[in-house]
Amino acid sequence: MTRVDFYISPNHAAQARQDLACRIADKAYQQRHRIYIHTSSLAEAQLIDSLLWTFRQGSFLPHGLYGCDEQDDCAIVIGHQAEAPSDNKDVLINLATDVPLFFSQFERVAEMINEDETQKQHGRERYRFYRDRGYELNTHQLKE
Repeated sequence: MTRVDFYISPNHAAQARQDLACRIADKAYQQRHRIYIHTSSLAEAQLIDSLLWTFRQGSFLPHGLYGCDEQDDCAIVIGHQAEAPSDNKDVLINLATDVPLFFSQFERVAEMINEDETQKQHGRERYRFYRDRGYELNTHQLKE
């Protein structure tokens, strides 16, 4: 059964969830996982694509946008589509406001929450969704 982790950042910055997603992707990549980062829109997917080049000096995370030819060799794929890539089934990092229909195809799901009230409300709804279906839930309170 899929394991679901909620990462709660005390950061109020508008880009806090995206920065946290990059950190989680980096950690998962170092553990040799294949990762799919699910976003709410193409614009957010492109932001994550850009952030993965710059979020930490000296790092390189092989990544590509879902549907691009380069994604085939990437450990990290970023998209916003209604389906997930067929070969990236280790870790799903969800930045969308709702639970993706395909979440249970992954071994792990990472949910990003920050101090934004709207994001916290969406996070509570996703938490209830997973809890009501019996998924293993873990919460990680992060420090700044």
